[in-house]
Amino acid sequence: MSEPSHPYQVLDVFTDTPLAGNPLAVFTAGELIPSRLMQALARELNLSETVFLLPGDTEADATVRIFTPRAELPFAGHPVLGAAFVVGAERQLGRVRLRTGAGIVPVALTREHGAVVSGEMEQPLPSVRAFERAGELLAALGLAGAALPIEAYTNGPTHVMVALPEDVRLGMLEPDLAAIAKLGALGIDCFTRPEPGAGTPAGVPAYVRCRVFCPGLGVPEDPATGSAAGPLAWHLVRHGWRAPGTGVTIVQGVELGRPSELVARLEGSAARPERIVVGGRAVVVAAGSFRAA
Repeated sequence: MSEPSHPYQVLDVFTDTPLAGNPLAVFTAGELIPSRLMQALARELNLSETVFLLPGDTEADATVRIFTPRAELPFAGHPVLGAAFVVGAERQLGRVRLRTGAGIVPVALTREHGAVVSGEMEQPLPSVRAFERAGELLAALGLAGAALPIEAYTNGPTHVMVALPEDVRLGMLEPDLAAIAKLGALGIDCFTRPEPGAGTPAGVPAYVRCRVFCPGLGVPEDPATGSAAGPLAWHLVRHGWRAPGTGVTIVQGVELGRPSELVARLEGSAARPERIVVGGRAVVVAAGSFRAA
């Protein structure tokens, strides 16, 4: 008897250029894959995340399970966006609702010439707290301090926001990844002050550069982190670096040779956020099948 064959697609997310952005594998018939194999397949592919699409229900078009090479996540941004591209393209939907471990996430899709080219997701509103091990984190990053309070946001995964001092260049960071991993299963989002610049998309008046380190999740550095983009937008508003309702383009992955662009905005107020929205583009770059028992 032959081994089962499990089809999947590979997308580059938060880019419209193949081999840029953040790669993602989407297994399109996840209900046929035993749970015991999902983590092993994610480890085998060794991408930042791998998604398994499962049947939906009366509230959601599909259910997603999301794995890093090391752990399952209740929510992550680029897997949800990429999965929505796949579901929307297969079913000719303009709006996709995905059930995640953090609740249902709606994704509005945009088409050009009939093809899905971009999407915008409404993310779960995160909780926020002061990060209690800020001193250890700064030492691991090789920084003497940060330009804003160091705070942790949880919207499924937990991301810690570190605003770089103006005299520190993002590309010069050489973090101690082993020390960061000891802080737990966290994403460490190091970013610059928002500024206007050439190449910023129309209607988005500012951009930030960032790098996100996730060694505790099995990802030393992530080229595009959708789950961190929403919390970063709120962090900028909470500390007066952006106004509510104004978008920010987040440029990430440059140091990895995989440049990515994420657009995020917070609606409501700093104290009472109503919606956090994150969007971007994606492109399918490969398809195949895995033979696994």
